[in-house]
Amino acid sequence: MAESSSTTAVPTRWVPHVPPAGAPASPPTGPVRPRPGLVLAAACVCQLLVVLDISVVNVALPSIGDALGFASSSLSWVINAYTLTFGGLLLLGGRLADLIGHRRTMLAALALFGTVSLLGGLATGPGQLIAARAAQGVAAAVLSPVSLTVLMVAFPDAHGRRRALAAWGVVATGGGALGVLLSGVLTQYLSWRWVLFINVPIVLAAAGLALTAIRGHGARAHAQLDVLGALLATATTTLLVYGCVHASESTWSDPVTLAVFLLAAPCGAGFVLRETRAATPLVRLSVLRVRRVWLAVVVLAFIGAAMISGFYFGSLSLQQVLGYDPVITGLAFLPFFACMAIATSAGPRLLERYGTRLVLTAGLVVAAAGMAAFGRLGPGSGYLTFLIATVPASIGLGLSLAPTLTMGTAGVERDDAGMVSGLLNTSRQVGGSLALAALATVVAAVAGPNAGGVEAATGYRAAFVLTGALLFTAALIVLTCVPRRAPDRQQAGER
Repeated sequence: MAESSSTTAVPTRWVPHVPPAGAPASPPTGPVRPRPGLVLAAACVCQLLVVLDISVVNVALPSIGDALGFASSSLSWVINAYTLTFGGLLLLGGRLADLIGHRRTMLAALALFGTVSLLGGLATGPGQLIAARAAQGVAAAVLSPVSLTVLMVAFPDAHGRRRALAAWGVVATGGGALGVLLSGVLTQYLSWRWVLFINVPIVLAAAGLALTAIRGHGARAHAQLDVLGALLATATTTLLVYGCVHASESTWSDPVTLAVFLLAAPCGAGFVLRETRAATPLVRLSVLRVRRVWLAVVVLAFIGAAMISGFYFGSLSLQQVLGYDPVITGLAFLPFFACMAIATSAGPRLLERYGTRLVLTAGLVVAAAGMAAFGRLGPGSGYLTFLIATVPASIGLGLSLAPTLTMGTAGVERDDAGMVSGLLNTSRQVGGSLALAALATVVAAVAGPNAGGVEAATGYRAAFVLTGALLFTAALIVLTCVPRRAPDRQQAGER
């Protein structure tokens, strides 16, 4: 169904059209919500694609390198190409959904994702595969914020939105473990090419759900993209992510690393200056003056740091320290996501009873304890040690992600939903990239630059303890800055 635009001013609150008496009913063309359950399914499948492809190639990398003739120094770019374009374009991807329509944006991104996944699976050389992975990152940078945006529109009431965001949050974290498991199974029993081909049926399922359920938000009348702001935002975030990637591969004092970060600073300053003067800014900086929004941005950066780093070093610990193969490593993470799913399901009820401040603080503290407990993994450890740390870490993160998203999206106007979604997703991705690069440096400093296997256990222990400290810092920020309010009036009071 076509997404309509109007030459008249668009109201900030949607008012349903009532036809004159006796007039035939016209099909809905505006932001209706006929099937919120299907909207949730479409959003979750889109987010699954995004996080699945961050980790799905990890186990297949040796096979990819042998088949396509990658040099060892360039093989990491199969992952970095996706991470770089994904992290660099999230702000732009979120705003595009506001400007050209949620349904249209989602379908276009799905079409791109499916096409380049197919081409990547058919690649015959390193350049072709890296280009396909970079294009996947572009599509993912649109899919991730628009999947969150359609939930904000489809679930305007606080109760329904909390439950929808909880489900989205489970997928946003569970897809990583599924990616590792799928990568091992597909590479072992079929071919490395299937880690890319598997995206095609998932894209078709998501597109079918989007066509059925999302009638969505039409394009703005006379909408104009802040091109200069988009270029500066993309340059800033891309340079930050690339600086993190390069630092993790070399050192923080490497001349290239320093040059990239130094270049990101004037780009960021130019972006801020541009957004204060643009008639239609990519990001309205005034939204960051709203306490719940900037708090959510800061806390999500810490949560992203913990999730990305914790999953990365947890996978390495299981394989290099405990000696698990890739498939068993993926299976070992299943209790993590089972506990997280249970916690996120209970989260909305706890929020209604106890409020954001108490639930979020408790969740972050419990997650911090769990992350620090992963530091007990060593050469003499068994799976029980990993499982004991898994339970509090997963429950704490499950109680933290959805409340943070709820806090950041409460009261957001329909026309700004994509912008806020882009901000929140960018915060989580950039926070995770910075933390992973910093903690990789810590591991190298503690265990030695070329440490591997059980020798790296001491470095991983330091990384886990620092990850726990990051989460504890986030808990202190929440405890200090989130106002104490009655649970049943919290959302209204924070607007």
